Amino acid sequence: MSFAETPPTKAFLVRHRDTALRIAIPLLVVLALVLLWQVLVTLTGVPQYILPGPPAVAVALVKDWGTLAPALWVTTKITLAALGLALVGGVGIAVFLVQSKWIETAFYPIAVILQVTPIVAIAPLILIYAPTTQVALLICAFLVAFFPILSNMVQGLKSVDHNLLNLFDLYGASRWQTLLYLKLPASLPYFMTGLRIGGGLSLIAAVVAEFAAGSAGAGSGLAFRLLEAQYRLNIPRLFAALILLSLLGVVIFAITSFIAWLGLHRWHESSIRREN
Repeated sequence: MSFAETPPTKAFLVRHRDTALRIAIPLLVVLALVLLWQVLVTLTGVPQYILPGPPAVAVALVKDWGTLAPALWVTTKITLAALGLALVGGVGIAVFLVQSKWIETAFYPIAVILQVTPIVAIAPLILIYAPTTQVALLICAFLVAFFPILSNMVQGLKSVDHNLLNLFDLYGASRWQTLLYLKLPASLPYFMTGLRIGGGLSLIAAVVAEFAAGSAGAGSGLAFRLLEAQYRLNIPRLFAALILLSLLGVVIFAITSFIAWLGLHRWHESSIRREN
């Protein structure tokens, strides 16, 4: 006796098949690139101190894990702390700016100036005035991650449907009620975009700031381990540190994307799955 497959079951299978393909295809592409890397190294006979093969990098990753793991944790802490501060500061200042056209006119250019000034140029000043090197790195990472969140949040708060604003005014809603029940929910897609951008930029800024700071010792991050491996011509360790940085960036992007999906998938057009 056979039973016809019900439409809900078919939709469930199609959805999970698409999810599996979205995971499997990038993994297969990465695996193919790693194999191509190994083939090129083998055929050209390039020395390991110029371009190590994947096995040499894997050995270095395992052998130097005791050195790389603490550095990875330092970089992760700075990145996440900077992103958290950027979220709080970006949202808070965005709410402050949109309260008045004159407030935005007066203070928004200052945020633009901080964004367009290269972090490498102001890192030496931050290192002078910050109490510790770790605080200086945190400030540098915060300044880079802050502006995308601020800019997107301001745009979102200013993009609320004016018909809805008029409706809230008609029913006598206060400014804070309008902000809490209309503007903030409506700006959520913009905030999620800023979150994804800020997550990646906070990692980049943490690495660049450590390059500029030249910090060393037990409390140094992966950026210093990169420079150390370069100076010692330990190229396999350099590649291992690069892989860890890349994986950290992928994890941060995946987490922020998942947060965005949680906040938007039930109602926003950018995240709703369509059958056609």
